[in-house]
Amino acid sequence: MTRPPLPPFTRETARLKTRSAEDAWNTRDPHAVSLAYSVDSLWRNRDEHFQGRDRIVAFLARKWAREHEYRLIKEMFLFGDNRIAVRFAYEWHDDAGQWFRSLGNENWEFDSQGLMCRRMASINDMAIAGSDRLFFWPQGRRPDDHPSLSALGL
Repeated sequence: MTRPPLPPFTRETARLKTRSAEDAWNTRDPHAVSLAYSVDSLWRNRDEHFQGRDRIVAFLARKWAREHEYRLIKEMFLFGDNRIAVRFAYEWHDDAGQWFRSLGNENWEFDSQGLMCRRMASINDMAIAGSDRLFFWPQGRRPDDHPSLSALGL
C-alpha cells in the first residue's frame, strides 16, 4: 500500500502531506487515521510511547472520547527527504465544558511507501475561555479559506 505524496518531499508535497494529515485527524476516525501509518509505526505522544497500528487506533479512540468538538490546524515547518516537521494547534473541551487550546510540534519520518513510520509529538494544553476560541468551522475538514496558524498568530 502506498500513501502519496511519497518521499523525497518538495516544499509543495510536504505541504500536501501535512494538509492530508490535518484533514484525516479532523475526521476523528481512529481506524481511517491509522492507515496513514506503517503497521509498525513508532509513536511518542506526550508521555506515551507505543508501536503499531492497533495501538494507534486505541490511543486515538481514547483521545477523541475525551476531547470533544476537536478542531485541528497543522502547518508544515520544515521538511527533508523523508521527514517533515509540523507545528499544530487544536481546540477542544472536556466533559465539564472547559475549553482548551493544545499547541505542539511533531517530527514525522516516512517510509518509501509514504507511510509514517515514526511520529514524535510534544504538546502543551492551555485552558481557554469559550470566548477565546479561534476555530469555529463545522466539525470535519477545515475550510480552505480559514486562517492558518501563522495568520492567527499562533
